Amino acid sequence: AGRTKRVKLGAMAYIVPWHEPIRLAEEISVLDHASNGRAILGFGRGLGRVEFDAFRLNMNESRERFVEYTEAILNSLETGYIEYTGKYYQQPRAAIRPAPFRSFKGRAYAAAVSPESARIMAELGLGILIIAQKPWDVTKAVLAMYRDLYQDINAAVAPKPILASFIACHEDEAMAKDMHLKYLRGYARSALAHYEFDNVNLAAIKGYEYYGALSQNIAKHGTEAFTNFLADLQIYGTPDQVYEKIMDYQSMVDGAAQLGVFSYGGMPHDLAMHSYKLFANKVLPRLKEVRVDGAL
Repeated sequence: AGRTKRVKLGAMAYIVPWHEPIRLAEEISVLDHASNGRAILGFGRGLGRVEFDAFRLNMNESRERFVEYTEAILNSLETGYIEYTGKYYQQPRAAIRPAPFRSFKGRAYAAAVSPESARIMAELGLGILIIAQKPWDVTKAVLAMYRDLYQDINAAVAPKPILASFIACHEDEAMAKDMHLKYLRGYARSALAHYEFDNVNLAAIKGYEYYGALSQNIAKHGTEAFTNFLADLQIYGTPDQVYEKIMDYQSMVDGAAQLGVFSYGGMPHDLAMHSYKLFANKVLPRLKEVRVDGAL
């Protein structure tokens, strides 16, 4: 925040049920002050059972806690004080310090995978953060439903979504493919293991029924097919190929911004930095020339 003037700052997702809402609201406000209003908020409710266990939280409560906590946080960032009476969260009125100085409307997003989550995000007035993990026709259908709900509920056009992708960029196309094979697929395997996408018991956890259905699909087609599918949704190739893929994804969802993750799956630091800097030098300038209404 201190070394830059235009860079937007934020977390891909604050996993809200793991936080004390008043503390998270104040941390967000500090970031916004330090960056002079450049904070972009990302919210999520969490998926890793091992993480909920570590926080000693009941995962069955995550969706309801997410709604209550997020509603309280968003309201506090608009009004300057936090108070809430809900099933899981009770907060007497307290001032947010430092006091927020700029509205977060239009710059607050949340990851949404299922149709149920899309409705919740529309009701909270949040934009959608798309982390590619489903076929694009399914993603587009859920996004269309969300946009209709947002319009009906808020009498306004929904914010354009943010896309988040794992990116492998290299001058040598063969090397980029090798990065895809080794590291994108390696990350996909680790994500499957950590989040237990293949665990049919997820269906028994309230709010995670979608993942129960996903686990049945994985059981049918095999874990390797799923990890390959997940890796193939990401972006890799030469600078030209990476640019074209980003623009292809943007055209499908009419997105406002692209987040890129450049280090993953045990990738050596030097290789990750090469990919990152090549993207910054060869792809980013071209993306900046693209004019998108509602872009962040």
